[in-house]
Amino acid sequence: MKNESQNYCKGQAVIIITIFFLFASLIIILGASSIALKESKIVNNLAFSQKSYFLAEGGVEDLTYRILNAKHYDPNENLILEGFSTNTIVSGEESDKEIISTANVLNLIRKVKTSLTNGSSVSFHYGVQAGDGGFVLENTSSISGNVYSNGPIQGAGSNLIRGDVVSAAASGSILGVHATSSAYSHTISNSLIDKDAYYQTISGTIVNGVLHPNSPDQPLRYMPISDDIIDNWEAVATSTIINSPCPYVIDDDITLGPVKIACDMEIKGKPTITLAGPVWVVGNITAKNSATIRLSSSLGKAGVAIIADNPSNRLTSSKIDFEESVQFQNSGTEGSYILAVSQNNSSENSGSERAIAVQNSVSGELLVYSGHGEILLQNSVDLREVTGYKIHLQNSAQVIYKTGLASLLFSSGPSGGYSIIDWEEVQ
Repeated sequence: MKNESQNYCKGQAVIIITIFFLFASLIIILGASSIALKESKIVNNLAFSQKSYFLAEGGVEDLTYRILNAKHYDPNENLILEGFSTNTIVSGEESDKEIISTANVLNLIRKVKTSLTNGSSVSFHYGVQAGDGGFVLENTSSISGNVYSNGPIQGAGSNLIRGDVVSAAASGSILGVHATSSAYSHTISNSLIDKDAYYQTISGTIVNGVLHPNSPDQPLRYMPISDDIIDNWEAVATSTIINSPCPYVIDDDITLGPVKIACDMEIKGKPTITLAGPVWVVGNITAKNSATIRLSSSLGKAGVAIIADNPSNRLTSSKIDFEESVQFQNSGTEGSYILAVSQNNSSENSGSERAIAVQNSVSGELLVYSGHGEILLQNSVDLREVTGYKIHLQNSAQVIYKTGLASLLFSSGPSGGYSIIDWEEVQ
């Protein structure tokens, strides 16, 4: 009886232990299953959320494409994909538009917004960009920003370039400059390079970084503003035409633009010229003494071009001369600039005429551009960017590049077209 009782107790213990482990196993399995189910739900939600996001992006892209390409659209559109939809709403005036697309996939809502503005978009990626005519620095002239040239870059007295220096193609040559970053050229000579040097031939040069012999030549770069864009600005300027007196002399405060002046324009004395739109001068532009040229506050972030272009004479006319403390001011909004453009092409045709000369304490929010001619900067000039077929810096001329120049907007009226200025997810 005693043995049977002991066996019975042992059997109960085994059953209890078995049941305990069974319940423990069930709890572990259920816990693991719950975690797996939660993770599976999270993965599924993530997948559907991404689907909702891409559907919202698709709605924004669809409306953006239609607006940029002047195609028909409704201000309230619905796009359906695989049984799910996104609602896209366009709001704003003709000058600025906002597009918001809201997608809902299984109650997972994603919202994407983009902003468009009307005008011509221009990008300057270098403090100085020169064409085939190349780039010359003399005396104590300097650049704060990268330099890119399709022609040779020549310094005198180790002129300082605070950035990368590039002279493109097999004819590329860098001579006599001090670059605080890296240098890229087929030939580098008599220079000081603070970082790396990429070259085929090098001589008389101190390189504080890594040498990269037998490096491929850098590609030629196009000018950032096409003649078509300049033609567009000129077309907008023709909304008002001034034919006389000639030359057109400004010696008192005035607001200009959009306007076409059909002869030379001279700015004398100390007037304040407010630019409200593009100005096309069919001849030469001259500004001296202490004149102030500024943008209208109504322009906001948009800049304005002032253009010297006489289509019947681009060899000895179509020139710009700024000197003697002329000041350039933005609209009061950071990131807006005045762009001086010359269509003189003497240098491109082996002539000696200078397209643009900026000298003697000229300073401010000024960009200088001549895609076919030579630009001369000298005597305490302080500019934000310069691009030209050939560029010549003398004395204490400075170009101080700002990173925001990589994406600029220039006002050119309804014909300018829309540009994207913002793209983000808002929910």
